Amino acid sequence: MPRQTRDERLRREERLRRKRDFETIAHEGIRRHTKNFLIIMRKNDRGFSRVGAVASKRLGGAVERNRVKRMMREFFRKNKDRLPPSTDYVIVGKKGAEDLPYDHVVDELSALLKLRGEDNQRSGSASL
Repeated sequence: MPRQTRDERLRREERLRRKRDFETIAHEGIRRHTKNFLIIMRKNDRGFSRVGAVASKRLGGAVERNRVKRMMREFFRKNKDRLPPSTDYVIVGKKGAEDLPYDHVVDELSALLKLRGEDNQRSGSASL
């Protein structure tokens, strides 16, 4: 009998890509801060959540910025079924996030989004 696995892909429609979407969420969303991240959340009517990752040039060069964005998207991809549905998220990496290992990113974003539990989905991504 085939085993059911959950879909852990980050589908195209689950990513924020248009500037207008980022601007709407930034103006109308609820903001939550930690030392290394800012999350802006806003309800949507799509039936599924979407994420956008932002890292400014203050974080460093392109390599550092892209690493931080990859870690933020990875967190969303592995935890999207634990987040409230129909919500858009813009995750902004602050100065200092470029030096964090993935485990700390998971801890900080989980606390920020109030995701508790023993299955914070850390496995397999420490090298990002």
